Amino acid sequence: MDELILAIEECDLSENAVCAPENVNDLFEFRTPIIEILGFPITRLVFLILLAGLLSVAIIYFGLRKKATRPGKYQLSIESLMTFVRDEIAIGIIGPVGIKYFPYLMSLFIFILIGNMFEITPFVNFPITSRMAIPLFLSLLTWVIFIVAGFKRNGISYLTGIIWPPGVPVALKPLVGLIEFFSTFFVRPFSLAVRLFANLVAGHVMLSLLLTTAFVSISAFIAGDITAVKGLFGIAWWALALAIFMFEMIVILLQAYIFTLLSAVYIDTSINVEH
Repeated sequence: MDELILAIEECDLSENAVCAPENVNDLFEFRTPIIEILGFPITRLVFLILLAGLLSVAIIYFGLRKKATRPGKYQLSIESLMTFVRDEIAIGIIGPVGIKYFPYLMSLFIFILIGNMFEITPFVNFPITSRMAIPLFLSLLTWVIFIVAGFKRNGISYLTGIIWPPGVPVALKPLVGLIEFFSTFFVRPFSLAVRLFANLVAGHVMLSLLLTTAFVSISAFIAGDITAVKGLFGIAWWALALAIFMFEMIVILLQAYIFTLLSAVYIDTSINVEH
């Protein structure tokens, strides 16, 4: 948080209503290594990505390693979550063959959920999905899976069905085919990534700036550096940040669900071309 601390130190409440760094990229870039492993620098972002991966594996492993007759609350919650993803997303969207893609969809949901939750984690306050590389990598992974699944299930008819779509008037087939081709092979992975990225970036920026301003204002008021009126503004910023914090809790869960759901929909449209 060196960049954010710098923004706090340089904030002048007599001129600024909200404390912010000169460059908004300072809220997302963490280039100073925490440690180095075999000459490879581990920055804060890399550490959080690795942590999200390890936590995803640990949550599933420790939640399901023992099939207790009377499962505890933790195991029950994990089993309920897995049942939901399996029945409502994997099988519910793709059909019986969706059970084959359940491990991927479950891993995707858990990883994105944990990565998003870093936004509201004290002393972290940085969702890894607010860096475009992460959503883009996940969306490209989904893209590869549904393209491969389409060709594996339908062969070359998968491509011909996109270029020359059935059930469309002959006069419109070239135009619709062109739109479908670019949508399937170019637009889908990009739109999937941008949807997740944009929502988490917006929340991260708002929370960071409001919490920073609230901290500076209240601290300055306690120290006697500003008037009571400006101190009240700090309390107002803190209250607004708290409201956004509560809203972001919903966004965090919703965006993980939407990304996983759309991944299942894209897989379904690739293997079940008759739909």
